[in-house]
Amino acid sequence: MTGSAGDERRPSGPPPALLTAAAVDALRAADGRAGGVYLRSRTPGMMRLAVLAGLPGPLFRPWWRVHVDRPFPVVDVQRTGVPVVLANATETMRRYPQLAAGLPFQFGSLYLPVAARGRSFGVLIVLRAAAADAAEVLAEQERLARVADGLAAELVRLEAEGAPVTWDEAPVCVRPPAAGPAPGRVGRFSWDPASDTVDADDRARALFGLPPGDVPGTLEELARAVDPADAHRLPDLLKETARGSPPPLPLEVRTTEGGLRLLELWAAAGAPAGSVTGVLLDPGAGALADGAADLLPEGVFCVDRLGLVVYANARAAHFLGVAREELAGRPLWEAVPWLNQPAGEEHLRGALLSPEPVHFHVRRPADGPRVFEGDWLSISAYPGPDLLTCTAVPANRVPPDAAVEPVDTAVSAPDPAAQTAPFYRPIVLAIALTEAVTARQVSEVVMQELLPAFGGRRLAIYLLQERHLYLAWESGFPDGFLTSFEGVGLDARLPGVETLTTGRPLFFDSMQQISAAYPGIELDATSGARAFLPLIASGRPVGSCILGFDGPRSFSQEERTVLTALAGLIAHAMEKAQRYDTEAALARGLQQALLPRRLSQHARVETAGRYLPGTEGMDVGGDWYDVVEAGEGLALVIGDVQGHGVQAAATMGQLRSAVRAFALGDHPPQEVMSGTNHLLIDLDPGQFASCCYVRLDPATGRARAARAGHLPPLLRGPDGRTTVVDLPGGVVLGVDPRARYPVAELRLEPGAILALYTDGLVERPGQDIDEGIAALRTALAEAGDGTGDGAAGSLGEVADRLTASARRAVDRADDIALLLATLPTRLGARAEGERDRPVP
Repeated sequence: MTGSAGDERRPSGPPPALLTAAAVDALRAADGRAGGVYLRSRTPGMMRLAVLAGLPGPLFRPWWRVHVDRPFPVVDVQRTGVPVVLANATETMRRYPQLAAGLPFQFGSLYLPVAARGRSFGVLIVLRAAAADAAEVLAEQERLARVADGLAAELVRLEAEGAPVTWDEAPVCVRPPAAGPAPGRVGRFSWDPASDTVDADDRARALFGLPPGDVPGTLEELARAVDPADAHRLPDLLKETARGSPPPLPLEVRTTEGGLRLLELWAAAGAPAGSVTGVLLDPGAGALADGAADLLPEGVFCVDRLGLVVYANARAAHFLGVAREELAGRPLWEAVPWLNQPAGEEHLRGALLSPEPVHFHVRRPADGPRVFEGDWLSISAYPGPDLLTCTAVPANRVPPDAAVEPVDTAVSAPDPAAQTAPFYRPIVLAIALTEAVTARQVSEVVMQELLPAFGGRRLAIYLLQERHLYLAWESGFPDGFLTSFEGVGLDARLPGVETLTTGRPLFFDSMQQISAAYPGIELDATSGARAFLPLIASGRPVGSCILGFDGPRSFSQEERTVLTALAGLIAHAMEKAQRYDTEAALARGLQQALLPRRLSQHARVETAGRYLPGTEGMDVGGDWYDVVEAGEGLALVIGDVQGHGVQAAATMGQLRSAVRAFALGDHPPQEVMSGTNHLLIDLDPGQFASCCYVRLDPATGRARAARAGHLPPLLRGPDGRTTVVDLPGGVVLGVDPRARYPVAELRLEPGAILALYTDGLVERPGQDIDEGIAALRTALAEAGDGTGDGAAGSLGEVADRLTASARRAVDRADDIALLLATLPTRLGARAEGERDRPVP
């Protein structure tokens, strides 16, 4: 919970005023308690929270950034453009278990795409009270859609003007609209810069110290009501806010009478462009409670929805060990730093997101002032629409019938480093492991979920093969340090080996302890702690997991228990992944066997094909390409069977055979498509397929093409210009027996390149497919220079360049097929070896 809720630098994205206005309008439209706007980041594969309304930013830092490959509703909405409505916690757990594990509270949520004119900018979200089902929030969803569409229209306008529409800063955190009448010591005012008119309600006038009915008509008159030390700041702040850059946090100002006030500014939602709304808050005790609260034996303090302490009685300040004047007007975690504990964060999140009160215990620091007997405080937080009202009492004075969690007073004070380990995260790790299917994905989950939870910086995972341990994953260790441990046998006296052979985890507080236990062992340069965990699944040894820390630390009994249990989860996931990797290798072999090893040749035509299997599933894919002799010419074919698996591969094989048969008979393209369509319908595999068929006459360069739901080809002319070939096309194969497939003509000039491809080459999560096609056009224009006359290599090299990025990608969600054809400018210009080269 450390750090400010926002970034005081002017953001490089859209104006914060535009985004905050949309977030506030969304809360009003959906009766929400909190919400915000996610926008695309300039970093590929990342979305960032731009605005958060109604929640403290530091408490929700783990959700500031979202990777597009994570199973979260924001990602799904950005990718598909379809709203997601999670009416309650049960629905959230059913559809998004990782989100529910991280925020296990009773609330509902709505996610709406911010998209217009084929452009997807981000996602508008609202968190609200739980509902019985989605039908209860249907009207709210419709109102939210109007807010999202309005924001998208503004972003389209900004983009057209050349302004950035991405976000790469910390989120701007703002208060939501008040749920009820403002408390007696909160006032509102507004300023219209066009007319320099100031309007203020009675409470604001009173807080500024103005006589009743005395309205500061201009900005200059308003500044006179503020202490001279702050007066020069007020006009500048209002003008900056009108220009779209409001201050991210409440600011302290003093009136001419010396009263401390908290000032917050934002562009007024629904008001004329540039107008500013301000809220003035008196943080003193009289703002929220009378003097009677100071007589209570319990500590009482109130926190607003941004985590700001707006009231604290004397007993609360006493129990928290902070001077009362240091509490009011400051974020809770800044005023009381030792409350910055994972358990405290989790309970405060629960109180902010759900309607039920929460009760929890926190331990005061041992080096703090001794203000009561014992080390523990019992804190209760009671949610309200605008405030959390909290009580604090020493744990040894809790009434016996109080509904609080039991406390084990015998537990020793945990190591400071251990206090960073949120023990609610094991369920997050467990759920994430169920979705990891390869050994690499399991290792990534451990690195992303386990290491941060315990403050680790290094990870190594060894897997057992034929009684030797081989490194499967490493992160954070010095380059080459682990090389000497590669392939060690089970008889070696090393902690990573002995933890597996004995089945007992080993914990070392420092490297000196390891050196003493294993004399002569090679150590890296750090002095940090190490944990060696055995990976054993159902009694079968799988390998070892090593966690490394930058400095010395101890491991509490609770941490040892949790880490040992998690090692079992990792072992089961890794064992499953090893089986998967073996079966995936077999599947990839089957994929290769189903594709042509050599393409039909023609003296006047050069062709090159490439195929890359997907890496996120072991099922066989359905992409294929082929080059077939068709009379005096060649038929160029590419297709994609819907889905994956053995059935998709079988269907692909049947379709490839059918197209070859029609092509060898030199049937016109429309007959090839119609005949193949009827065949697929007769087979009734429950699948459909897309296909593009081009019959090329090498002597003239004339081509006739038909398309069945497939992506359009690309044509690079001899001059380097690349265009999308406009083929009218028909529906996908296997759907409509009466479908017609019109034929279009094109000409392939000498030196030109025709490119046929499947969607795996141009489709990316969160990106419009037209953007992918445009990127492929650019790559073809650059990669094709000189092809055909020997100046820049063979067509095969062009194919390799076009697939290089995909080949280097660790994760490929879909198969990729690419087929290129060209008429060389000189006969015989093809690179020797390419014609007989096996297709990879």
